[in-house]
Amino acid sequence: MSYCRQEGKDRIIFVTKEDHETPSSAELVADDPNDPYEEHGLILPNGDINWNCPCLGGMASGPCGEQFKSAFSCFHYSKEEIKGSDCIDQFRAMQECMQKYPDLYPQDEEEEEEAKPAEQVEESAATKASVAKEQGSSS
Repeated sequence: MSYCRQEGKDRIIFVTKEDHETPSSAELVADDPNDPYEEHGLILPNGDINWNCPCLGGMASGPCGEQFKSAFSCFHYSKEEIKGSDCIDQFRAMQECMQKYPDLYPQDEEEEEEAKPAEQVEESAATKASVAKEQGSSS
C-alpha cells in the first residue's frame, strides 16, 4: 500500500511492489495547440513567431528588441526568391542599434576585422609582413 508524506513544498510518495504490478489508471489529456501558456518552439502552430522562445536568447526584449523583431519578422514572412533580400533596411537598423551597445552585443573577432576601415586592415597586414620579414632575416 502506498502512502504520502509532505515535506515543505514537496510531497513524497512511497509505493510498493504491488502498486507497480497493477496497470495505471491515469488518463493523459491531449495538449491544446492553442493554449497560450503552453511552451512552443520558435514558430507557433499558427505560423506566428514565438517572441518568448528561449532560443532567441532575450534578443526580442533587449534595447534593440524592436529592431530585432522588425528584422526577424521581415525575414520570417519574406516571400522574395532570395528569402530576406527585402529586409536589408531592417537588418541594417538592427546592426546600427547593436553597435550602440557593445557590452550587450559584442562582435566576433571576424566581424571586428570586417568592420575596420580598409586602411587599418592594410596597415596591420603590412606591419605583420615587415615583422615576419625581419624575423626571417635575423635567423
